Amino acid sequence: MDFNLMADVTPLLIKAAWVTIDISARAIVIGFMVASTLVFLRSLKFKPLQWFVRAYVSLVRGTPYFVQLLLVFYGGPTIGLKMDPLTCGVVVGAFNIGAYMSEAIRGALESVDSGQNEASRSLGFGRLQTLISIELPQAAGLMIRSVGVLAIVLVKNSSLVSIISVVELTYQAQRLIGSTYKPLEIFTLSALMYIVIVYAVMGIVELAYRRATRYTTQ
Repeated sequence: MDFNLMADVTPLLIKAAWVTIDISARAIVIGFMVASTLVFLRSLKFKPLQWFVRAYVSLVRGTPYFVQLLLVFYGGPTIGLKMDPLTCGVVVGAFNIGAYMSEAIRGALESVDSGQNEASRSLGFGRLQTLISIELPQAAGLMIRSVGVLAIVLVKNSSLVSIISVVELTYQAQRLIGSTYKPLEIFTLSALMYIVIVYAVMGIVELAYRRATRYTTQ
């Protein structure tokens, strides 16, 4: 193990790791907004919108993220959809994870006893007020844990954007291996950095879970 080499390349890998964090963070935030929109559209009593959401979720879940990334980046320009690699990675990641998050959010909301929804409506609560005051507080714990797992999956899947030449952690590692011929040292450092990122996400999720359930758990 060449520790001198590892010390020399660590700053380069850290810089690339920040790109991985940036892509993942932006994709998670946008993906959550996409998911919330899909859940809202599916809750409407308008069949065409419900069919659209179901078709979208099925399409995303039925095709690999890798294929979606290549399709948008290389096929998009033929229909006027041209994005730089970093933007493409964020957008595809967001709309991919958004489909999965929408099912996690919907499942968490449906886990709340329907009788409470009916009781709140009988007391004069509107649909939105019922959602915010009654359903979300009870579904928050399950929702946060589920979304957190998907966020971790997205962080690890972000390595796939290296295929479209985004200089994130995996891409930088491959470039360094090509110039140093030291795959063990480089990939060991890369793996450690991914572990740090993933455990940081897990910590944030756990903190959010405890705050969301502080009044509902003993």
